[in-house]
Amino acid sequence: ELFASIKDGESLQLFEQSSRSACKQETHTMEAMKLVEFDLKQTLTRLVSHIFGDGLDIRWVDCYFPFTHPSFEMEINFHGEWLEVLGCGVMEQQLVNSAGAHDRIGWAFGLGLERLAMILYDIPDIRLFWSEDERFLKQFRVSDINQHVKFQPFSKYPAVINDISFWLPSENYIENDFYDLVRTIGGDLVERVDLIDKFKHPKTHKTSHCYRITYRHMERTLSQREVRHVHQAVQEATVQLLGVEGRF
Repeated sequence: ELFASIKDGESLQLFEQSSRSACKQETHTMEAMKLVEFDLKQTLTRLVSHIFGDGLDIRWVDCYFPFTHPSFEMEINFHGEWLEVLGCGVMEQQLVNSAGAHDRIGWAFGLGLERLAMILYDIPDIRLFWSEDERFLKQFRVSDINQHVKFQPFSKYPAVINDISFWLPSENYIENDFYDLVRTIGGDLVERVDLIDKFKHPKTHKTSHCYRITYRHMERTLSQREVRHVHQAVQEATVQLLGVEGRF
């Protein structure tokens, strides 16, 4: 099926025994890998184009997931910024084999439904989905499920912004782990996390990252004192769990 539309495809193979690299698993041939990746990206691009219409600005970003390799995230340009809407990748062959499909390879994906809804309804903040504010909820009480809805913004409370910078460990630092850690500790107080600076020391060759964390409560004004406790917890957990060296 994979090679059916390829000239001389009957001579191509799905599997080989080689070494794992950044672009393929050790059990897959390069030809199979490239065709599976193309099928994956083409199918998911058609999916989001069907939902939102043609003309979307889409990009693919290499990333890491434990059950696929290589792995990718699809990002869509939303309000002038890149928003991640799904993760995907070529399934780890040992998982496919464990399901009894030894003669097949495949791909997998997971959709961020809230991210898709943000684009579909022009909702600027993902935390609004957990809001009990009637100003938000009443906008989506419609008689027809197919009725077009465009979110009408209402006033927000002011944000509190704190930066965090640290030296990365020599290996095994995954940026998404830091984002997940901030979300886990800060919860709904965290509006966004942005990487604002990278620096490589010319002598030690160590790399430093600086992130800007925007805290905002949906229903009241936050104080810097209140946020400081959360931010310090983020700093401590980053050192302990991610192995970084703080520059606090």
